[in-house]
Amino acid sequence: MKKLIPLLGALCALTSPLFAQPTVKIDLSATAKDDINPYIYGQFIEHMGRCIYGGIWAEMLEDRKFYFPVTADYSPYRDLTDTAFPVVGASPWEIVGDPAGVTMITENSFVGQHTPRIAEGHGIRQHDLALRAGEDYPGYVWIKPLGDSPATVTVSLSWEGGSAQHTLVVPANGGFIKRDFRFNAPVATEHATLSFVADSGDIMLGTASIMPGDNINGMRADTIALLKDLNGTIYRWPGGNFASGYDWRDGIGDRDRRPPRKNPAWTGVEHNDFGTDEFIAFCREIGTEPSIAANTGFGDAYSAAQWVEYCNGSADTTAGAWRAQNATPVPYDVKYWCVGNEMFGTWQLGFMQISQYVLKHNQVAAAMWAKDPTLQLVSVGELDGINKDNDPEQVRVGKTWSHRMLESSGDYMTQISEHFYSGRTPWTESGEVDLISHVGQIKAAIKAKADGHRELQAKVPELKGKIIPISMDEWNYWHREYEYGELGCVYHMDDALGIAAGLHEYYRQTDIIHLAFYAQTVNVIGAIKTSKTAAEMETTGLVLQLYREHFGTQPITIDPAEVPESLDLSAALSADGRTLTVSIVNPTTKAVSVPLNITRATSGSATRYVIADPDRHAHNTPGQPRVVDIVATTDIDVSQPLEVPAVGLALFTIPLR
Repeated sequence: MKKLIPLLGALCALTSPLFAQPTVKIDLSATAKDDINPYIYGQFIEHMGRCIYGGIWAEMLEDRKFYFPVTADYSPYRDLTDTAFPVVGASPWEIVGDPAGVTMITENSFVGQHTPRIAEGHGIRQHDLALRAGEDYPGYVWIKPLGDSPATVTVSLSWEGGSAQHTLVVPANGGFIKRDFRFNAPVATEHATLSFVADSGDIMLGTASIMPGDNINGMRADTIALLKDLNGTIYRWPGGNFASGYDWRDGIGDRDRRPPRKNPAWTGVEHNDFGTDEFIAFCREIGTEPSIAANTGFGDAYSAAQWVEYCNGSADTTAGAWRAQNATPVPYDVKYWCVGNEMFGTWQLGFMQISQYVLKHNQVAAAMWAKDPTLQLVSVGELDGINKDNDPEQVRVGKTWSHRMLESSGDYMTQISEHFYSGRTPWTESGEVDLISHVGQIKAAIKAKADGHRELQAKVPELKGKIIPISMDEWNYWHREYEYGELGCVYHMDDALGIAAGLHEYYRQTDIIHLAFYAQTVNVIGAIKTSKTAAEMETTGLVLQLYREHFGTQPITIDPAEVPESLDLSAALSADGRTLTVSIVNPTTKAVSVPLNITRATSGSATRYVIADPDRHAHNTPGQPRVVDIVATTDIDVSQPLEVPAVGLALFTIPLR
């Protein structure tokens, strides 16, 4: 935790009248059988909306590889047009000069299906680039002269009241040549324009790029700093629904030559700038374990196994040699792999009935294990429901997707996935509910999944008594209103309390839930939100950050009857047994005091960490002062009742003798 800021809302909540609660007994000998798996604190990132591009990746240009044809009809935005982050659905490049001066050439294109041909005296430009005052902006462009003379191209960066430019000279009688440029921004703006104009000679213009100078290997420095604070232990990628249409081979090799594609599952363009090597570099940069979701939708066993070989094979294997050429001869050693994503859903690319899918799963899993038998393979699960409209055989046998997977594929998995989302989800008509009900949604869903699998797995004879742990590889609130691009909903104080209560529930289910991935991480239903020039931790991100840094690892079983009504309380010992952590979620509008009866002597004062605001809708905004933050107080006397603010949570670290 880099900085703790005492905020007015939290301080006011702490000084409100306290409502005394009954004493809670914490028996330190009542530790659970299983410790909290560190991979409970996982995160999920997917190629959709502004999670990767616009969130993690620092590239400022939209459609830098010209997936969309540049035409006279400049109308780039197709969705969320009334927000600050509309969705691009046509070329974001506007023609400078006569529209006839720019045509799209398919023969010998630089990358993808076509490349713009720009006649002398004409050009293209892109608007709505955001600059920070004083920041350097390096960039480059690939140019091919079409005549017998050298070409000159002017690249300009302009803003309200000013501009700067560079002249790029490219010799003739050759292929595409890369030319670098760099600008320094004297002002802050969100409406800068980058232009390329052919001053002399006709040209073809290949891939272009511009990034902030502080980027970290192509990643946004502000986002990376917050991701390090978030401290997620394992990251799942590249999807999600995206995974079922993703060809991983599109995302390796020379980044400028990787083909742009239509995002197969969502809106917009997949630039293929952030592929396997970039994902591993991302994980190494923030210090997390990688987890990759293989494509069992449109993909097959051969491509999944080859992906394993690319990541984990030696440099003398076929795919391992590609990795050695592209990045490093040292294997990435990716241990955790998802075999597909949500293949039970008709929205999924490559959906099939369960009786057929188990055959495909087993084939893919066997091929992946043949490349690396040490892999942890997470199968696709769905505990609830029968697909009455699309799977008559499933209706006939009356068994859920998870049931059929466990009985037919139990030997081809090490974990089984479950997903859930709560809140004002887009497929429901539900609106906002009362505070206590809202906070209780997440933990109720977690408990239902855990209890359901215990009951189910006990009656699957093919498992022979074996327990397949759950990987809850997508879980979160999901609200309908989007402010940060596709699925970019805002998270409030009440969502933070629900996520904290959800973590408490994971601590109660350590016997069967071994991994969990908060979905997603940046912008898209994310714990971090970004503008074009700033990044900020959501209320939910602060909760994840706090618990990952300070909560213990040996959960203590507490009789639910001991916990005051409406509160949610969890406790754990540190790994060395010398510190007790107690966290209390208070989803009420009254501050409370909770006495503890600890069955072992303490040794000094405690520290209290509070996240609170009396307004359940309080939230943080990128580029603005924090409204909600973590407030730390030392010298807490635990012989006195523990104080928890209204609409807040308090986590206590208590030293023991």
